[in-house]
Amino acid sequence: MSALLETTDALHDQMLALGRAARAAAAELATVPGPSKDQALRAAAASIRARKAEIQAANDADVAAVGERLAGPMVERLTLNDARIEAMAKGLEDIADFPDPIGGVMAEWTRPNGLAIQRVRVPLGVIGIIYESRPNVTADAGGLCLKSGNAAILRGGSESVRSSRVIADCLVDGLRAAGLPEAAIQLVPTTDRAAVGHLLTMRGLVDVIVPRGGKSLIERISEESRVPVIKHLDGNNTVYVDAGADLEKTRKVVMNAKMRRTSVCGAAETLLIDRKVADRMLPVLVKDLLDAGCAVRGDEAAQAADPRVTPVSPEDWDTEYLDAIIACGVVDGVDAAIAHVNRHGSHHTDAIVTENATAAERFLNQVDSAIVLWNASTQFADGGEFGMGAEIGISTDKFHARGPVGAEQLTSYKYVVRGDGQTRP
Repeated sequence: MSALLETTDALHDQMLALGRAARAAAAELATVPGPSKDQALRAAAASIRARKAEIQAANDADVAAVGERLAGPMVERLTLNDARIEAMAKGLEDIADFPDPIGGVMAEWTRPNGLAIQRVRVPLGVIGIIYESRPNVTADAGGLCLKSGNAAILRGGSESVRSSRVIADCLVDGLRAAGLPEAAIQLVPTTDRAAVGHLLTMRGLVDVIVPRGGKSLIERISEESRVPVIKHLDGNNTVYVDAGADLEKTRKVVMNAKMRRTSVCGAAETLLIDRKVADRMLPVLVKDLLDAGCAVRGDEAAQAADPRVTPVSPEDWDTEYLDAIIACGVVDGVDAAIAHVNRHGSHHTDAIVTENATAAERFLNQVDSAIVLWNASTQFADGGEFGMGAEIGISTDKFHARGPVGAEQLTSYKYVVRGDGQTRP
């Protein structure tokens, strides 16, 4: 037997062992009362705070190890600091504060024959989560899976392996403190990419795969997985400035949507302006962006507004930059904006800025995206900002879950039927 085959067989056995342990843990978690899960979440948050220096040291080592291999936005996603570590801990506490989604009765009715029927929320089972450079996903994903009664197998990116290991250890500290099975949250212990391939084929042990990362990762997993996938595609998001927009309100929304954090999936990548107000709006908005250090790639109208604007290419309208770059152009009204968004956007998050309620409702109703906003920044595309505590990602699917994927979205349901000897004629 070759060394390669031995390695492959060993990895296969290792992944199967993770899956079997997760399956056993999921069976136990399905009936764990909410207070026990909340105790584990709060203990995990306390562990993150207590081990802050250890997490930071691990993250510093991760950042140093990538050197020049990653682009600036990816390094920004990888980097932790005091505020981001505290946000992880607070996120776990926020999840604990939410009602337990498991066991809730979603609907109930009684049939004429006396059968009492309930639709009851239940866990999905074992969730495999594959993500790239963001180590905070380890805490968010593990916490949400626990809250929703699911066991989690986490496979973080190789660039964040040191950070993710310490954070995962904190989650296990929480499980241990609450007397819950430690296999409820497992981190794949290898950076070997073949581990992902094994995870994608573990039907019977893994119920759902949730990928979170770049477009190439999502496409690979969607094509190769034999396990159902909840997809999070790229965030090619648009802000449309309608003829009825207020200038000062627009300036604040556009700057925040693009420049608050350029590396997040909710960042705006396209700015569209109604031709009726382009002469008044375009020079101001473009100048704001350029002065803030954002490169603007524009159509003829945008180029005429400021000599620093470079020509936009057809590909730019379809690009998620995750950087201080934006495509900018003029459209003929709200219908043209809607058509542009539905054609070029990724159906993630799109916003209209206007004081015209009719135009706003038209945009909100006809743009086919998971999240649509009126007079608000696209950077609100976040489970925490939606009051969900945290999220695993923003799903652009239409089946099962769409938009922020929080604890409730990581559940399914079953029908519970109670009778008194009824038989079917």
